[in-house]
Amino acid sequence: MKYRDRYVLENIADDAWRMFRIISEFVDGFEIMGDVKKAISIFGSAREEKDAKYYRAAEKTAFLLSKKGYSIITGGGGGIMEAANKGAYDAGGTSIGLNIELPHEQKPNKYANVQMGFRYFFARKVMFVKYAGAFIVFPGGFGTMDELFEAATLIQTRKIKPFPIVFYGGEYWNGLMDWIKTKMLPDGYISPEDTGIFSVADTPEEAARAIISGMKKINATKMRPKIFKS
Repeated sequence: MKYRDRYVLENIADDAWRMFRIISEFVDGFEIMGDVKKAISIFGSAREEKDAKYYRAAEKTAFLLSKKGYSIITGGGGGIMEAANKGAYDAGGTSIGLNIELPHEQKPNKYANVQMGFRYFFARKVMFVKYAGAFIVFPGGFGTMDELFEAATLIQTRKIKPFPIVFYGGEYWNGLMDWIKTKMLPDGYISPEDTGIFSVADTPEEAARAIISGMKKINATKMRPKIFKS
């Protein structure tokens, strides 16, 4: 067998095994998350220190929502993710951490009483969207932006039913909101209704109220946004 032919066959075999790993992540996720009916996904930087204001705010926000009966879903790591899991854990609620394997070894935080590990970002992101009725987005970096705009794109293109997305911290997010409204909208890259996808909160109480009131507008039988069928 020629080297090129052997190389092609080996790559096909690698892709086949990769497909099975991907399927197994979806199957495990659907089985573990299948009973989650009323949840909020909370995002933000893994680099936020424990004594920082956004860490404390995420902890309190998750605590308030857990006391109202909402499960909290995070990326399962440190920083804002840990804070949100801690708030849910301290409130006696369901605290879910969906950890991801990264080169720098992101470690699962100890406050998630439901934990899953993922190899693939896209499988993990499906769980964030499929099993949550709203997002709260705290300050963060590229990963936070990725998760935020993934959801915004799915809502905009009607691949999922609309749900509330709340930015926490106007001093961090107002610049982005202004740019969306003064550049993307006037240039015609988005429609006027697209700017209504987001709202901004500056206290845990405001964030909790925005989530609860936003979700009340969604029919109770459609509380959890569903990915549209093909």
